[in-house]
Amino acid sequence: MRGIYKMINAVGREIPEEVLKATGKEAFKGAYAYDNYEYTKAAPKAHTMMDPKRSKIVESIHDALVKCEIKDGMTISFHHHFREGDYVVNMVMDEIHKMGIKGITICASSLGKANDPIVPYIEDGTIVGIQSSGVRGKIGEAISTGKLRDIAIMRSHGGRVRAVESGEVHIDIAFIGAPTCDEYGNMRANGGKSDCGVLSYAMVDAQYADKVVAVTDCLVPFPNIPASISMVDVDYVCVVDEIGNPAKIATGAAKPTTDVRKIMMADYCTKFVVNTPYFKEGFSYQTGVGGASIASTISLGKIMEERGIHMGLGLGGITTPMCELLAKGLVNKLVDTQDFDQGAIESIKTNPNHFEISASEYANPFNKGAYVNKLDFVILASLEVDVNFNCNVVVGSDGMITGAQGGHPDTAAGAKCTIVIAPLLQGRIPAICTNVTTVTTPGESVDVVITDYGIAINPRRQDLIECMKDVDLPFCTIEELRDKAYAMVGTPDPVQFDDRIVGVIEARDGTIIDVVRKIKDYEFTTAVE
Repeated sequence: MRGIYKMINAVGREIPEEVLKATGKEAFKGAYAYDNYEYTKAAPKAHTMMDPKRSKIVESIHDALVKCEIKDGMTISFHHHFREGDYVVNMVMDEIHKMGIKGITICASSLGKANDPIVPYIEDGTIVGIQSSGVRGKIGEAISTGKLRDIAIMRSHGGRVRAVESGEVHIDIAFIGAPTCDEYGNMRANGGKSDCGVLSYAMVDAQYADKVVAVTDCLVPFPNIPASISMVDVDYVCVVDEIGNPAKIATGAAKPTTDVRKIMMADYCTKFVVNTPYFKEGFSYQTGVGGASIASTISLGKIMEERGIHMGLGLGGITTPMCELLAKGLVNKLVDTQDFDQGAIESIKTNPNHFEISASEYANPFNKGAYVNKLDFVILASLEVDVNFNCNVVVGSDGMITGAQGGHPDTAAGAKCTIVIAPLLQGRIPAICTNVTTVTTPGESVDVVITDYGIAINPRRQDLIECMKDVDLPFCTIEELRDKAYAMVGTPDPVQFDDRIVGVIEARDGTIIDVVRKIKDYEFTTAVE
């Protein structure tokens, strides 16, 4: 019998030929393999609206689906700015299910635990495909256990925009939750009871979907400007009682951590940053929302104030500590793609130097330039990092899909200095290991790994190694960090997977960086006396 042909990609992962054929994709060749690539952007179908007497208002989600001519096999898109407070995905999929529509592919910027109620629709064939940056909760479990018919596709934020703009993904109907909207479809992310700050991830959907439905719980007088998404891209407006739970959209101001380990890692991070050549007047910076990341932002702000150094650009998902630096005049401009707390939502309403941009402007690698390419520093987290500096942010140590690529690969590839903060152990599981369960960000894009037991600089970055030679920080090799972790808890047994491939991890350029296999069913053994 002929063996299954496998392509070894640039991070050493085996990509079966069957997957390459099924997806029409190539194996990952490196972070910048498609630089200067030429392509033609896709274009949606469009319907004119010349008669001023014709209304865009529809009575219900059902009516919107009917007017959009919903059919079996279509691709439906959503955004995730409402995070764990989202109601839109569930209400739309409930109606699609009631109508008996089958074979739907969901193309969402992310899916979370709030969307657990759609799992039965995966099981009964209403939903057969999922394409998303993140898949958490019961949806992740459903994919990992082989319940989804088609191969799930996980993309970065930039990769999703690339896929839509290039025509790789064609969205039939986009449903866009809008905190405020007028009768003609001008949408804003602020001014209602379900404010989410920005609508960055939905902008590409509005521009490229064949039909666009604005779903709002706050209809305001025309014109609702300046609009995040313009009426020129909107077909219908549907008013519902609630589009989200405000308490779960913004969970309050992000607070500094009290965890001693996280504070220590934050201090390590800050000390590293300020001793690089990139820490100078006008530097650019992005960080995440974890405890260590927030703490590092606060401690970095204190040094900026002491030295009279200003951040030129703060980028990405925004939290209260970054907004406080802006308010103090320590940051010139915040460029925002997602708001994680109430402080960020309020800041973009009131501060003229806090700006909303599209996910395409933020991170699309097929643009003529994206904001991530202008980053000096990005501070990231990771579930696992291996001895080749490859990162895993999607698949848990139990093999379950439980996270999101988000902007991780995009910012790592773009920044001059990419720093990953991770505790040496996640519970009793080594975060630094020989091989990550699944590669989501290639090691060539990662420069520094900071743990509570030491700091490893990627040997590729001899320039950083040189400038840190006299800095009092606990430097070691990545192998030494791995060995420390294994000495504490032992060498972990690899997760057991079936042969069936249930998902692919796309690199931001659309090639396949890794595959996700079905978790092997646990077999009970019966003792024989």
